[in-house]
Formats: sequence, C-alpha cells, structure tokens
Amino acid sequence: MSTLSQRLSEFGYATGWRLVRRLPESFGSATFAFGADMAARRGGGGVRQLRANLARVVPQAGEAELDELVRRAMRSYARYWFETFRLPAMDHAAVAKQVTVTGAENIDAALAEGNGAVMTLPHSGNWDIAGVWLASYAGAFTTVAERLKPESLYRRFVSFRESLGFEIVPLTGDSAAMRLLLRRLRENKVVVLLGDRDLTSSGIPVRFFGEQTHLPPGPARLAATTGAALLPTGCWFTEDGWEIRIHPRIRVTQRAEVPAATQALADVFAGDIAAHPADWHMLQPFWPADAAAKEPKPLEEAS
Repeated sequence: MSTLSQRLSEFGYATGWRLVRRLPESFGSATFAFGADMAARRGGGGVRQLRANLARVVPQAGEAELDELVRRAMRSYARYWFETFRLPAMDHAAVAKQVTVTGAENIDAALAEGNGAVMTLPHSGNWDIAGVWLASYAGAFTTVAERLKPESLYRRFVSFRESLGFEIVPLTGDSAAMRLLLRRLRENKVVVLLGDRDLTSSGIPVRFFGEQTHLPPGPARLAATTGAALLPTGCWFTEDGWEIRIHPRIRVTQRAEVPAATQALADVFAGDIAAHPADWHMLQPFWPADAAAKEPKPLEEAS
C-alpha cells in the first residue's frame, strides 16, 4: 500500500470514529446497509473473494441464493463497521447486557483450574462487542493486534480497543508477544485470539469445508505450553443484538497434540460458520487454491 493510500485509509477511519457516532442510529444503520448493497452489486475484488469463500461454506447454493447470501454478508460486514465506529460512545454496560451468551461456565471452569483460558474465534459477527461482554464478565483480558500501517492508524485501533478494556499486544513477528501472553495465562487470565486467518508462514494444515488450508498455531501452542483451557468461541449477530457461544474445552497438553487440536478448532469454527454464513467476514483469500490463483504467472505461462 502506497503512503498516499495509507494516509487516505487513516483519514477514513478517523472520520468514521469522529462522525458516525453523531448520526441518528436508524439513519446511520440504513446508510451503511445501502453502501453494503451498492458494494455487493458492484462486485469488487473483495466481494468476489467473499462469494468464492461462501460458495465453499454453502456448496449446495444456486446462483440466486449465493447472490442473496453475499448481499446479507456485506450488510453484516457493514454492520460490524457501523458498530465499531459507534462503540466508543456507547454504554458498554448496556451493550454487554444485550449479548446472549451460552457456555460461560466453560470460562468459569478454566479459571477455577488456575491456568487461564485461551479463547479463539473466527472473524465472525462483532468480535469487539464480544470483547466488551468478556471484559464485563471476566475482567480485563489480553489480545493481539496486527501491526497496521501507517503507525498512526495502528495506534488508533489500539486506543479504541484499550478504551473497551482490552490489553493489546502488537503482532511483531518476534517472541515478545508470545512471552507476554504466556505470562498472562500463568497469572490465570484470559487471552483472546482470532484464529481463522494465518498471517504467518508457520500455519497448521487443516481440512476446512472439505479443502486444505492453514490455521495459526498460536492458540493451541499457548494452551499446550501453559495448561490453559483452549476454548473455541463463535459470535454472530441477532436482529437486535449479538450472540456468543463458548464451546467446551479442547484438550491439548503437549506440543505433539497441537495439529490435532488445531483441526478440532477448525471443525468447531466450521460448524458455527455453516450455521451463520452471512456473519463470516472473510473477504480475503482463505484457501491456498485462491491465493495461488491471484499470483502473477511467469512470463512464459502468461502468453
């Protein structure tokens, strides 16, 4: 991304946080939904990739059904951003009360054991709202943030999430983040990680909707190293609120069990995504076959 694009991106986010909270909720929601419909009809690169991803999730869908699913998915994605821009000005205690939660006893059991909990979830629903609920339920927790560019945009996102009660660790590629996460688990605290996008070159091969891809190894490795409970978590939208499901613990006690535990995570994620496909916000290539298709061909193959 060029420097100009980075600056424009930062300006857009800053404007969103400054202005969207001032819009009447009904008007703002309708505006974001209209923008989502326009984007779905325009069918840019992200929308086309979303469609390809959802075609794997709902392979029986015909063209018309897939069109409608993509439209609803773009509305869901727009709702995420509308809520994100409004969240700093919302009543967080009231927001937490609007979240329907099943499986909170799995957090309780993990903390009662004294080794902490690793909650891991896909990019589905509104994970920041899920964090607001968790902070109200279990206190401050620690999570990781991708190091965005420019640095000022990264700092905006860090400030936003810290204002919600999250402790943010930058994803820098070195061992510093892992050391802090290990320390928090040994203090019997909760670590939350998004677990469906592998941003490294060390992902674990898994079968996901019948096709091989990779998931990040971090959640299962943290659990194996510390004895923390590995808790797959799903979140999605309801008509007037949000729902979170905290699944039972996946047992992983040694490094040799990390691949199997990561496959178990993939299976749980797939079940929740299949039940709520419109709320999976995956507009990037997710399966290696799609990523390879986007790579430029060598000159001798491109002729």
